Amino acid sequence: MVTSAPSALAALSPDALRAAHAEFAAAYDELRSAGLKLDLTRGKPSAEQLDLSNDLLHLPDGAYRDAAGTDLRNYGGAAGLPELRAIFSDAMQVPVPQLLALGNASLTVMHDVIVQALLHGVPGGERPWGAQPISFLAPVPGYDRHFTICERYGIRLIPVPLNDDGPDVDAVAALLATDDSIKGMWCVPVYSNPSGAVYSEEVVRALVSLPAAADFRLFWDNAYAVHHLTDERPAPIDVLALAAEAGNPDRPLVFASTSKVTFPGAGVAFAGGSPANVEWMLHNLSAQSIGPDKINQLRHVQLLRDADGLAEQMEKHRAILEPKFQAVSRAFERRLAPYGGGTWTAPKGGYFVSLDVLDGCAKRAVQLAAEAGIAVTPAGATFPYGDDPRDTNIRIAPTFPPLAELETALDGLCTAILLAEAELLLANGDAGQA
Repeated sequence: MVTSAPSALAALSPDALRAAHAEFAAAYDELRSAGLKLDLTRGKPSAEQLDLSNDLLHLPDGAYRDAAGTDLRNYGGAAGLPELRAIFSDAMQVPVPQLLALGNASLTVMHDVIVQALLHGVPGGERPWGAQPISFLAPVPGYDRHFTICERYGIRLIPVPLNDDGPDVDAVAALLATDDSIKGMWCVPVYSNPSGAVYSEEVVRALVSLPAAADFRLFWDNAYAVHHLTDERPAPIDVLALAAEAGNPDRPLVFASTSKVTFPGAGVAFAGGSPANVEWMLHNLSAQSIGPDKINQLRHVQLLRDADGLAEQMEKHRAILEPKFQAVSRAFERRLAPYGGGTWTAPKGGYFVSLDVLDGCAKRAVQLAAEAGIAVTPAGATFPYGDDPRDTNIRIAPTFPPLAELETALDGLCTAILLAEAELLLANGDAGQA
């Protein structure tokens, strides 16, 4: 049996490691026999969070005109309701005239922007992206659905390290200087998925200033700009102003949505950029739509009211989510830390925790958890093509389950991780070598 204050697994003697493995295996057998069916896979709002927006189910209470008196039941208004754009303008750091309110999903908008760029090119470009082999930079760990868009259209993904203050600028600069196929870069600047990293102003200034082709774009997915978990809030960074100051006003394309503010399936997506980029987006939209769902936008205006109302809504979300993120830290501190079983982030906002386990163990740990009835995002999902070269990263999504189920799932996942690590160390004969 291991002691109540165990040593890191890699530092144990062979006999002690075998004893630890036996204990983890016994705990795992007990876990499997419990017949669990728990889910930590996606960053979905919980039912309790969705209840915060139930007024949307009866709004707009017969109203159908905006502040200017326009009948919103009819065609038109391609840019979306000015009142709703004004609510999100400060959070996104995009002036209202340069901000579009569109359909229900920002992922759809990002997908369509890439397709339009492939077919027609972007402002400042000499030819369509699709007329040449193209690549995107992908800070890792990152968001798998971003990667899926590129993979769907044959856009090569090039991983770059993501630090606590944003992408490794030196790595980005070196790649841009030597590879003219690079046309874009995925960015989640506030509470990055999954690490919770927040880009610093220094890094943002560098990203908008680096020498690059005129048709190089930063896909600035500001999905978590208002999703705070603490009183410590990052200062908003006006990427459009910094880009204009650097002489590259068209470089950022800014995206966000209400998906984790109200109802993910019935929200509003936003897109913003320079005047040239907004004109380009509206021109492209004119071929596929005569206007967004303005009635849905009106109900969001009535629910949120203004920027202060948006902040109040997000404080209600925080009250539900903060205990869940605290539960993640408690579980990992109690179960993993004594064995040196992993390192993890403690984000101040967003929807995820990034966990790194012993190299070579992530896939096995996720497999063991799944066999015990605990679904976890596939290991490798936070890297392009699902290929984590170290097989170390696991994305934790604590938002959806009730707190008691989350605690059970986290404890079971820790058991799976420790068993996977002990298996690997025994197989490699690494005990006592640290």
